Amino acid sequence: MARTRVRTARIASLLALSVALPLVTGCGGEDASSSGTDHKAAGHKPVVVATTTWEGAFAKAAGAEDVTVIVPQSVHHAPDYDPKPSDLAAVANADFVLYAPFEPYAAKIKEAAGSKAKLVEVNLDNDPAKAGAEVTRLGGLFGTKDAAEGFNTRLDTEVTKLNGELKGTWPGGKSPAVVTQVFTAWAAGLTGATTVGTYGPEPVTPAQLASLSAKKPAFVLDNAHMSTGTVLPDSGAQQVKIVNYPGEDLDLLAVYRNAAAELRKAMSGS
Repeated sequence: MARTRVRTARIASLLALSVALPLVTGCGGEDASSSGTDHKAAGHKPVVVATTTWEGAFAKAAGAEDVTVIVPQSVHHAPDYDPKPSDLAAVANADFVLYAPFEPYAAKIKEAAGSKAKLVEVNLDNDPAKAGAEVTRLGGLFGTKDAAEGFNTRLDTEVTKLNGELKGTWPGGKSPAVVTQVFTAWAAGLTGATTVGTYGPEPVTPAQLASLSAKKPAFVLDNAHMSTGTVLPDSGAQQVKIVNYPGEDLDLLAVYRNAAAELRKAMSGS
């Protein structure tokens, strides 16, 4: 299989933008929730533009080999990124444009998609079952079902392995009680921990602080991309940062391995 090509959209000339934007006039991109057959011709490899490395990793997992990422991986909180006109021009030659609804620049992406690109709203959830279902869906759209199935097999194997290893580090041999940010609940499942409460994405209120602290969690799983600082101060709970976004290599499995490493360290007391 050809090596996946990952590109970060760079500053383009105004000429590139002048070429891309006329494609938009009167013909915005369409939602690809049930289409994609135009891109399944034998030998055609889908060209994908993803707003962030998270969508990009899902695309790669589904079998895409030509993936361009708009938001630089160095941007810690991707929804805060303000795409440049030159960034938006990157979608002009794409078959698919992947974005998430919580990204405030999604409307700009839609406007710049052009007549060719098909817009795909991605369900960004690292829960293994949900991630696997989304990879399968994208594989169907891209015409890369076999690659998607292969990834899902590797995902199942990796999650089973990590879950077994993490259970071996449970303090006292018992499933630990945890409080988790709503977008890191998947990591609690990876650990086999007992979730006693959730919070976010808004900061914890005084009432929530009292309620969650009363449940005496051993750990708090904090979303590294939306951290509000120490969540339950003076509760005795150890806070663990969980990273949702993959790196520039778009390796979705690495997200699970990295989370497991942080959780293993916390539970083993090292």
